[in-house]
Amino acid sequence: MTVVDLGAYGPDFTADPYPYYAKLRASGPVHQIRTPTGDLLWLIVGHHEARAALADPRLSKSPATVGRTMLDERVIGPNLLVADPPDHTRLRRLVAREFTARRVAGLRERVQHLTDRLIDAMLPAGHGDLVDSLSYPLPITVICELLGVPAADREIFRAWSTEIVAPASSTGEHTAVHELGAYFDELIEDKRCSGPSDDLISALLRTRAEDGDRLSAAELRSMAYLLLIAGHETTVNLITNGVRALLRHPDQLAALRDDFGLLDGAIEEMLRYDGPVLNGTARFTREPVTIGGTVIPAYEVVLVGLGAAGRDPARYPAPDRFDIRRTPTATATGAKGRNHGHLAFGHGIHHCLGAPLARLEARIAIRTLLERCPDLTLDPDKGPLDWLPGMLIRGVRGLPVRW
Repeated sequence: MTVVDLGAYGPDFTADPYPYYAKLRASGPVHQIRTPTGDLLWLIVGHHEARAALADPRLSKSPATVGRTMLDERVIGPNLLVADPPDHTRLRRLVAREFTARRVAGLRERVQHLTDRLIDAMLPAGHGDLVDSLSYPLPITVICELLGVPAADREIFRAWSTEIVAPASSTGEHTAVHELGAYFDELIEDKRCSGPSDDLISALLRTRAEDGDRLSAAELRSMAYLLLIAGHETTVNLITNGVRALLRHPDQLAALRDDFGLLDGAIEEMLRYDGPVLNGTARFTREPVTIGGTVIPAYEVVLVGLGAAGRDPARYPAPDRFDIRRTPTATATGAKGRNHGHLAFGHGIHHCLGAPLARLEARIAIRTLLERCPDLTLDPDKGPLDWLPGMLIRGVRGLPVRW
């Protein structure tokens, strides 16, 4: 099989990978690729194959399968993204006891208040960067308040988080992971000594399963780390990508302004069309695995193309059309999925625990923004967008807008 060098496509691939994924998909759903950073691995670009792979136990999430450990796993500790059952089952059960739908629903009023306050602050200028003004400060504030992180520490988190999910250099990523790990050690110890509180880290310190099981110190640190990074990076780019899609499709923007009853479907279409996670985190073959007619050998690295799957014409008619009225399609079992069948938050046992929170924040932020900024438009005078590098997060460093 020919190895496809994605790095040869240059900046165009980072700015708009979907035409390149379509070209790959036309010749098959699975390809061996070389990433822009030089890594050799396998990429799944078909929706049916991606969905199946996300739930396939032959694809391990643990780098130990191929004799590796990830930087954050070595420094921070084991987390849900690098664990398989039974370890994953145990960790998720303990966290799910506290990260409940009730806790998320209870944040609605606070999310609305924060959104209103941020938009109040941005309105007088008449123009600005949506990421700096709304998309970033809203989710980082929400997740930090949820975890119990002091307000004074939130800005440094932006630098750490950016280096971890879209590193400018291996040195910067290494430093960010170490500093964040040390920070959480101090924060957790402070909460252990300060007595009961209603934040999530304090709750996780107290929680026990029926059999007395609880998170170890390393597990608690790594869980806080994962909730912080995944709990805001996804939402930052969901809001930004979603607003960008609306502004580039005036007919869809007008339809949503006319009927906010379309909002839930619009959020799902944003997730499908240009979601915040381009590819799932790495999986590793335990044995030779045949996917889409292609045999992937044992002990290979596999990326599941969540973004590519969302543009598969075998699943979505006219997949490159942004359509907030798009009707949910039947799943492989014949049932209509609540999420329009997209894979933006994953599938199976690794489906994103924070998906309800991301949807809540996006609904409130986007509706409030559109209601209070009736003339919102992209600012063409600021030049080309600065896209986040790498194969994980899909987004831009800033979105210049006017209102």
